Amino acid sequence: MDIKFVREQFPALKSGFVFMDNAGGSQILGRSVNYISDYLINSNVQLGASYKISALAGERLNKVAGQVARFVNAKDQKEIVIGPTSTMLLRILSLCVSDAWKERDEVIVTNTDHEANVSCWTDLEKKGIQIKIWKVNPENFELELSELEKLLSNRTKLVAVTHCSNVLGSINPIKKIAKIVRDAGALICVDGVAYAPHRKIDVQELDVDFYTFSWYKAYGPHLAMMYGKLELLIGMKGLNHYFFKPEDVPYKFQPGNYNFELTYGLRAIPEYLGEFYDHHFGLQNTSEEEKYKESFKRIEAYEEKLAKKLLNYLNSVKEIKIIGQTTGSGLKRVPTISFIHENFKSSEIVSQTDKANIGIRFGDFYAKKLIHDLDLEKKDGVVRVSLVHYNTAEEVEKLIQVFKEIF
Repeated sequence: MDIKFVREQFPALKSGFVFMDNAGGSQILGRSVNYISDYLINSNVQLGASYKISALAGERLNKVAGQVARFVNAKDQKEIVIGPTSTMLLRILSLCVSDAWKERDEVIVTNTDHEANVSCWTDLEKKGIQIKIWKVNPENFELELSELEKLLSNRTKLVAVTHCSNVLGSINPIKKIAKIVRDAGALICVDGVAYAPHRKIDVQELDVDFYTFSWYKAYGPHLAMMYGKLELLIGMKGLNHYFFKPEDVPYKFQPGNYNFELTYGLRAIPEYLGEFYDHHFGLQNTSEEEKYKESFKRIEAYEEKLAKKLLNYLNSVKEIKIIGQTTGSGLKRVPTISFIHENFKSSEIVSQTDKANIGIRFGDFYAKKLIHDLDLEKKDGVVRVSLVHYNTAEEVEKLIQVFKEIF
């Protein structure tokens, strides 16, 4: 991977600061900033009017909706709901989809998820929905499929699960999970926030019912999206004004509409992945879908090297325990790496790296149930280093040297 080409696309990297808290929010593509500015200067009007600039604004946003739909391989761009955050979109989904549920119906959540994909479901207990928790094996940090099968029943309405833990970094076998859930007659809702910056998402291949992620953690502006199968979205109650019809998708899930200029900025992400392919492969007559796949494969291979470099060091320190997979294999994890140290609280370690102009973080990262169940609250949670493909081996080495001074 041409790291020079990659880093040139992100203006913030010129500052010299080492960004390693990317799971909390990545840096934004320069072209995304330019598109946001362009929209505000040239088409900052309300949609749906008959005058020329309003028509232009509508055309621009419709084009972006199509790009986003193709980016995740949705069948129809109406299956893409844009909103401010994944947390808000999941809350809207929980209210809408549960409207048809009855008392004693069941939802399964995990103790590895960010609360965005937990609290919105557990809050339904107030209306009589029963909640079951699929717990990670504390020895191998895996969500075991056999445990899910034990929890499923003929009253299960939905299973909420993360594609990739924002603490463990582990990639869950969503396609297998989706089949188990579907065979049980339930729906599956996947939080892909920690996965989206690192891998190609194909919602049709996964065969999931709902899938969310946040663009601001995947090189774009502070915005999120939710995919939902069209027939499900049409069949659900909406959350907009009374005069919206069932088929008014996605608008019936976007009260007050969505942010136009930030949405226009989303076009930068698929364009970047396309140019990434052209720069590295230069092959002609390649489809958009193939470009995205090959670009993410190249990114995965590069990130695996970064993860292995850091994990090799952390595994060599006997007082350190990796909270998650100890391997750097891209088949098993993304380069979001969490650990604790026998002799230090996590907060004490991070306070030292702050002085070196390296941004890492400690805490529970809203995966509160996981940190509680692993008894890590007394450590102030975990130290988390979250890398992406614009990080360099030199930056990882700098972090290692700082750790060596602390430990």
